[in-house]
Amino acid sequence: MDIEFIVKKALEEDIGTGDITTDAAMECIGKDDTTIVALIMAKAKGILCGIEVAKLVFRTLDPNTEFDACEDGEELIPDQRVAKIRGSARAVLSGERVALNFLSHLSGIATLTRGFVKEIEGTGVKLLDTRKTTPLLRELEKYAVTVGGGKNHRFGLYDAILVKDNHLKVLGGIENLNIERPFEVEVKTLEEFVTAINLPNVKRIMLDNMDIDKIRKCVKLGGEKVEIEVSGGVALKSIRDIARAGVQYISVGAITHSAPVVDMSLEIVGKRKER
Repeated sequence: MDIEFIVKKALEEDIGTGDITTDAAMECIGKDDTTIVALIMAKAKGILCGIEVAKLVFRTLDPNTEFDACEDGEELIPDQRVAKIRGSARAVLSGERVALNFLSHLSGIATLTRGFVKEIEGTGVKLLDTRKTTPLLRELEKYAVTVGGGKNHRFGLYDAILVKDNHLKVLGGIENLNIERPFEVEVKTLEEFVTAINLPNVKRIMLDNMDIDKIRKCVKLGGEKVEIEVSGGVALKSIRDIARAGVQYISVGAITHSAPVVDMSLEIVGKRKER
């Protein structure tokens, strides 16, 4: 997905046929536009993500916008300056909410991802994202996962074979799988796991919502034959125990679909200058 297209559509959604509030405000000072300086400030701790997207928002509205900012991946503290903007008042006022929405959301994903990654440090296990993303924002949200230290699973249905429970229901059971390319399959029971490790071309097996005892049994039964991924119901308080069980991957949908935002604000500072 083209990020410029996403930003353009986000601005169109918010501005529509025109920013009538900014139009009315500019009429009050008898000017069509003016140059201002604004600061984006962090209001909470977190990992910064989405700076280039925010910059694109303002430069789409005013190509001459000057944008001096921190870099993605930096740790934020409350009241920290994230960016300084100098440019068209119209561009800043009209682009403010769209830019902050992108920044807050992507920083939230990066922050939650970093929390999970820290929990499994030293285990050698890789934290993966899922396809549980916001429609049309998957590329950005998966980028935020990497900023937080996680890894990307498949991007879509086109780049890797992952046979899940509903596929197996259509097939009539895991024993009917006969795929001629490397693939991953989801299992829910020890019996399915035992069947899966003997399937031709199976590369990785995903253990779906298994408790820690069953995970350990699966590792003991087939850990040297296939890669093992754990998914479903993984929380910060449980992920380290899962990592220590001997699996290679843990996927967590929550890092994209349930990440709290990192709150930020934009404040205009200094005096305006005529354009």
